[in-house]
Amino acid sequence: MEKIQRIHLIYKGRVQGVGFRFTFRAAAAELGVKGYVRNLPDGTVEAVCEGPGGKIDLLKNSISGKMGEYIGSCEVYSMEEEVSGKFRDFRILT
Repeated sequence: MEKIQRIHLIYKGRVQGVGFRFTFRAAAAELGVKGYVRNLPDGTVEAVCEGPGGKIDLLKNSISGKMGEYIGSCEVYSMEEEVSGKFRDFRILT
């Protein structure tokens, strides 16, 4: 069984107002990754994801493929955060 990991991502670029969060949620749900995605006041999008490391890699690749034209950069804020286990699904927060 693959180890569950937690990753905290910040996407920059033209990532608000283009369906980014909805695309992210759908891709995460399809892969069984849990967590949340939300717009931040500075125009970036934050995502916190928990799941098997391989699934998280697939999610990041999927988002790059589907929304790459809007992404200026993606910063991995932390991969050292402890897995909370509190997420039951993947949500869009407002």
